[in-house]
Amino acid sequence: MTKEREILITEVALRDGSHAVAHQYTVGKVLAIAKGLNEAKVPYIEVSHGDGLAGSSLQYGFSRTNELELIEAAVSVCDTSKVAVLLLPGIGTVKDLKQAANLGVKMARVATHVTEADVSAQHIDVAKSLGLETVGFLMMSHMASVAQLVEQAKLMESYGADVIYMVDSAGALLPHEVTERIKALKEYVGVEIGFHGHNNLSLAMGNTLAAIEAGATRIDGSIRCLGAGAGNTQTEVLVAVLDRMGIQTGVDLYKIMDLAENVVAPILPKPQEITKDSLVLGYAGVYSSFLLHAQRAAEKYNIDSRDILIELGRRKVVGGQEDMIVDVATEIAKESKSQSLTS
Repeated sequence: MTKEREILITEVALRDGSHAVAHQYTVGKVLAIAKGLNEAKVPYIEVSHGDGLAGSSLQYGFSRTNELELIEAAVSVCDTSKVAVLLLPGIGTVKDLKQAANLGVKMARVATHVTEADVSAQHIDVAKSLGLETVGFLMMSHMASVAQLVEQAKLMESYGADVIYMVDSAGALLPHEVTERIKALKEYVGVEIGFHGHNNLSLAMGNTLAAIEAGATRIDGSIRCLGAGAGNTQTEVLVAVLDRMGIQTGVDLYKIMDLAENVVAPILPKPQEITKDSLVLGYAGVYSSFLLHAQRAAEKYNIDSRDILIELGRRKVVGGQEDMIVDVATEIAKESKSQSLTS
């Protein structure tokens, strides 16, 4: 960590934000956003399908443009920022990781469910062998106890991860829970600790500040709040808040604000806000990327999407189980029809 940057921000709009635009990014849009982020001196820019490398599929949603073309485009306009990718073992492969590295990617974030860090060993090892800065990304962290979280983080550290992220994928954590978890990670893990938040309970910024105060030095943000569910911690706001606090990010505030207003805002299908469905994601503790899938299933089966999300939360469904959304929707629809016939 340099004196110039006390907090290192990773911009996730070109990955997590892919969910919000139904994976319809084009090379032109990625070029414009990445160029602006580079000029604003954002340290890292994550680019890939919303569900990571090789995520484009019937289950997760097809990309409009091959993600390797998007990654190559971002790399071509970045001479200050470093391009990163996300990989979920079981979706992305070692081959995908090598292809990304060959295109000029500098950081790999290997993501698993919070209790499944053991599946990351091979991919973390390969990322390190490719000379990439390597991050262990523990998703759905609200679903594990503090002790379990620490145990899983230590596994990723033992595999060679340079940084460990606590990821609030559902936007379900409260600030005191973030503080407790980050403090434990700082105490028992020997590498840098990061935090990735979602805004489903309107707590992304509060949770991010709690994480920083507890010792996190790597933080994810999404320009214009562009991300799954209600979005992530809003990058331009985060930069302004940290500047007010005297915490250096090295990001040019005016440039990141202008990029948000003039380039990113116009591509949003609709403003990122906390709708009833995204609120339910946080309330029920459901993976934020399930939102669009649940809404589509609700429309198809003429039921309330909130009922789907609440039931998914009750069943503790996690990322990778998107097929359960349709199963739950059909069950709810059948039950609703049965009740109407007997009433």
